[in-house]
Amino acid sequence: PCSGLGALRRRPEARWRRTAADVDDLVPLQRALLDSALRLVRPGGVVLYATCSPLLAETRDVVAPVAARDDVTLEPCPMPVDAPGPLPGTTQLWPHRHGTDAMFAALLRRT
Repeated sequence: PCSGLGALRRRPEARWRRTAADVDDLVPLQRALLDSALRLVRPGGVVLYATCSPLLAETRDVVAPVAARDDVTLEPCPMPVDAPGPLPGTTQLWPHRHGTDAMFAALLRRT
């Protein structure tokens, strides 16, 4: 679940359906889902956190606290294009640069 604001070029009506309160409601859910996925993956396993949002609240601010944990490492997220994200090793795609939706990806390994 994300705000979907990264897909505005394909769904421009979303800008009138979403509010800041929507993001405030989604972020705790995103954090809980990521925590749950990392708890369920075996040690050494990876979880890809991806969202179609350019908002730092849904990208950097969800991943950074998890990546700072002792039992998780943030792995480089390989992409065929140069698309550095807001955290080292993460990816942020942009419509004006990559011809895609604004998508974010972070690869987290449970240690």
